[in-house]
Amino acid sequence: MGAPPSNVDVRKVAVIGAGTMGSGIAQVCAQTGWETKLYDAFSDSLDRGFSTINEFWMKGISRGKNSEDEVKSWSKNLHRLENLEDALEGVDLVIEAVPEKIDLKRSIFAQIERYAPEDAILATNTSGLRISEIASATKCPERVVGMHFFNPVPLMELLEIIEHDLVSGETLEKAKEIGEAMGKTTIIVGDIPGFATSRLGVVLGNEAIRMLAEGVASASDIDTAMKLGYRHPMGPLELSDLVGLDVRRDILRNLAESFEDPSYLPHPLLDKLVDSGDLGRKTGRGIYVWTNEGKSERDDL
Repeated sequence: MGAPPSNVDVRKVAVIGAGTMGSGIAQVCAQTGWETKLYDAFSDSLDRGFSTINEFWMKGISRGKNSEDEVKSWSKNLHRLENLEDALEGVDLVIEAVPEKIDLKRSIFAQIERYAPEDAILATNTSGLRISEIASATKCPERVVGMHFFNPVPLMELLEIIEHDLVSGETLEKAKEIGEAMGKTTIIVGDIPGFATSRLGVVLGNEAIRMLAEGVASASDIDTAMKLGYRHPMGPLELSDLVGLDVRRDILRNLAESFEDPSYLPHPLLDKLVDSGDLGRKTGRGIYVWTNEGKSERDDL
């Protein structure tokens, strides 16, 4: 489960945001051997993030995927911070993983620039926002790069690196080296909303929700169709619940606005679920009902 030994000139990393993606990124950074500071403004988010990481590691021990000694070593690399300035002190790399709100990300990056070292790589894990719009909140857009990880971060091999007009070649090359040090396969994509993966993924998920609402098939049968008929490792509805229905809706809305195309707008059922607080696996209810034993169909959709 650990990444290959790293020859990249990275010793300290700050991950901003302890949600599903941030905690997964922090876990992989710690496993790579880097001192990793996981920051969140909310202590309960940090509690959940660290609990998720520890649960993942404990399952790895029980399944023989990693040893207790490895977990002890990784744990020593991981630190929780509730003060942003402290989190950014002396780091070589910053990876932002806050919710998909452009104003929030721009605000965070303005603070990151203020407190992080002048030679640190500044990365955003956005799933679909323009990197250039985030980078323009700083005076050093050449150091800002998109690094789009996939959920669950410790298991998914792909890392999208997003190139915008003002990013330097050096930053882009370092981002590739960092991804490879973390055990990821990297691809370079242009700064187009949705990039290569989110754009396809959210459209597929939105259409699957439309099919569910229209009674084409049950959620599990739609997912089974894509897994067995198209060899997808996970069905689009299950994946939507795993990523977070609120995240999926934000991406769809951003695409609809960016391309001025209403076909990207979230289906009303997706709006209904998010507005009612049913966000997927993280809340225990979404398209499916989630428990420690797994998922089950809902009979009220």
